Amino acid sequence: MTDNALPASLARARERLERALIDADRPADDAALLAVSKTKPASMIRQASALGQREFGENYLQEALDKQAELADLDDLVWHFIGPLQSNKTRAVAEHFAWLHTVDRLKIAKRLSEQRPAHLAPLNVCLQVNISREPSKSGVMPEDVEALAREVTALPGLKLRGLMAIPAPAESLAAQRQPLAEMRKLLSALQKALPDAPLDTLSMGMSDDLEAAVLEGATLVRLGTAVFGARDTT
Repeated sequence: MTDNALPASLARARERLERALIDADRPADDAALLAVSKTKPASMIRQASALGQREFGENYLQEALDKQAELADLDDLVWHFIGPLQSNKTRAVAEHFAWLHTVDRLKIAKRLSEQRPAHLAPLNVCLQVNISREPSKSGVMPEDVEALAREVTALPGLKLRGLMAIPAPAESLAAQRQPLAEMRKLLSALQKALPDAPLDTLSMGMSDDLEAAVLEGATLVRLGTAVFGARDTT
């Protein structure tokens, strides 16, 4: 995608989210658009920022850090790390991001909490759930969510905000909704089990299943292709 096409594609993505919320009979501000900017240049993020987009998701740490440095003059951007995280890279995420969507084990959570700088607010985190039980996917199994959540909420450097999932692809709207409905139920159960935690986030829904996710209560939809065009591979 060229920079010239971005205004139209971002407008279409916003309209699509707005329509999905209307169809789900939800308030217009009930879900936010997270623009997934992996492999896209900092210039496109700058342009999207000028169009009012503030929240950006990155999957690759070094790429994200380079973009943050290039865009350091834009101090109102909210950076989300949404990729898998290795133990040796937790410090950079703890120091440079506002959100992490992929916590799936206590070891990572403890490192992030210890490494979060004291002058920053606690790092907002979501537990990644392997909702489709795919052997190749990261994420905590649904039956283990509450136990991990209880331990994460005790860590002072973190603020557990909710759950994230990447369900297995499905063709029909009904098939897409099934695992997303399970995510909604998981979050509801967690809210009852941990009433003092600020559990207000369901990070789910991408360019192919946004409508299904909004119908099932998504509060953050992660759109990459729909905003920035196909991923750059070179």
